[in-house]
Amino acid sequence: MPETPPPPSSDPPQGPPGPPYADPSDPNATITPGDGGAMTLATSDAATLENGPLPGGTGSGKARSLWSDAWHDLRRNPVFLVSALVIVFLLLIAIWPGLIASGNPLSCDLARAQDGPAPGHPFGFDTQGCDVYTRTVHGARASITVGVCATAGAALLGSVLGGLAGFYGGWWDALLSRLADIFFGIPIILGGLVFLSVVPSGSVWPVVGFIVLLGWPQISRIARGAVVGARQHDYVQAARALGAGDARLLLRHIAPNAVAPVIVVATIALGTYIALEATLSFVGVGLRPPTVSWGIDISNASIQIRNAPHMLLWPAGALSVTVLAFIMLGDAVRDALDPKLR
Repeated sequence: MPETPPPPSSDPPQGPPGPPYADPSDPNATITPGDGGAMTLATSDAATLENGPLPGGTGSGKARSLWSDAWHDLRRNPVFLVSALVIVFLLLIAIWPGLIASGNPLSCDLARAQDGPAPGHPFGFDTQGCDVYTRTVHGARASITVGVCATAGAALLGSVLGGLAGFYGGWWDALLSRLADIFFGIPIILGGLVFLSVVPSGSVWPVVGFIVLLGWPQISRIARGAVVGARQHDYVQAARALGAGDARLLLRHIAPNAVAPVIVVATIALGTYIALEATLSFVGVGLRPPTVSWGIDISNASIQIRNAPHMLLWPAGALSVTVLAFIMLGDAVRDALDPKLR
């Protein structure tokens, strides 16, 4: 008579402790990785390929937006860091010139006219006996104010007009394009001589208005091209098919993806506008006394360059450093925001 096998024991099998493995047929089961490195790696790679990296993960596959990617590049660009530090310093002395210059730029002593550097006056004196150092520091306010306000006005006006032209097209696009061509044909210095001679106030705002009037067509063309390219994308067509209106398409879908080239052009143009203000002040149609400006000081010093070159050196040097800093900043931003240049 065959022997009956003993009943199975209810005690768990003895052996070395290890990770529990789930039933492969159970769709809700998870595999707890143990010593099997290959299984762990394969499971992690499959999950990453199928579902993307886990939230908050630090893997190399983590996607970044255009702006975060640009900021990642800018932080490692020495050109951007140096130019940004220079611009921050210039903005500080433009807002609070008393931080490094406690004197009055309009306080002059004719007895010290054209004198060279002296204790407490490191840059010397101009033809009126005014402290060149104090005037150079205080001159940053007018020049940077003109550059920043003119850039903001031209960027806003050009972006709105160019964006509408690129979005709607048709007769609106043709009208704005021809209007921009008219302004492109006006020589900027000749236009400044005519326009600012009609408005002879000599303050900051007429100069800002003139620069905005002749500066918006350039940004308008950039904005129009960016909007024309962005509106062809699939996500815009999908949003339109879902019932999104024109305002929502422009503000939520097209503008965030078309603003990068406008920022690049505006940043570079800011330095150009500061130099333009100095040029107009130099020829006598821009800012005028008692406004303190680098262009005015350069104009006054040009006739005495042989007798007192220090009068020209310091305001011209400050103007050159400021323009160069903004142009370098614009170049760095352009390289970061344009993937084709990487």
